[in-house]
Amino acid sequence: KKAPAKKVPAKKTAAKKAVAKKKAPAKKVPAKKTAAKKAVAKKKAPAKKVPAKKTAAKKAVAKKKAPAKKRSVAKKAVAKKKAPTKKAVAKKAPAKKKAPTKKTSKQIPFVDYLVLGDRPYLRANECKACGARFFDRRNACAACGGTQFKNARVRNQGEVTSFTIVAMGPYVSAIVDCGGTSVRTTLVGVDPTPEAVTLGMKVKLTTYSMGKDANGTEAIAFGFTPV
Repeated sequence: KKAPAKKVPAKKTAAKKAVAKKKAPAKKVPAKKTAAKKAVAKKKAPAKKVPAKKTAAKKAVAKKKAPAKKRSVAKKAVAKKKAPTKKAVAKKAPAKKKAPTKKTSKQIPFVDYLVLGDRPYLRANECKACGARFFDRRNACAACGGTQFKNARVRNQGEVTSFTIVAMGPYVSAIVDCGGTSVRTTLVGVDPTPEAVTLGMKVKLTTYSMGKDANGTEAIAFGFTPV
């Protein structure tokens, strides 16, 4: 009779297999052989050729979809010709010269009630009800309360009823009676002294310049001078 086989524990067999794996190193494949195999594989597998007709069709479709560059370049060239540069415009358009201000020889009265002309005169506002005269604008007459007025021409000659010599000038400030209308004025062409001016002295209307502005407009004032 044969002797029965001895049973080896599973742990021992697993340990032996692990030791065997450690002892038997993995076979290394030389680098030259692997490189040679890859080269052979490349030679064996030729690249897929795309039919020429298909590639040509694709290019034609791409050309149709993408607008030609030549047209855009031509459009840019036309735009450049049409729109001149700012420098060119600046050269063509000369700088505008400022028009010199025209100097006039216009004369204006220094007060509203002085009327200028060949024979200047004073104009008063006369009440239609009582005949009282005022040189300033009135809504009602100070004498009667009337509200109706008309323009009235004042005589150009009169006599001095009162006067004052102003030392700051000096000049003579006077009140002249011109046919019943009292006019406050300055005496012109007379020395500002008590010996030169007397009450009842006959005087007449005269005008003189107060100066000109930058445009040449001259302001004209009035006064009275001895006859």
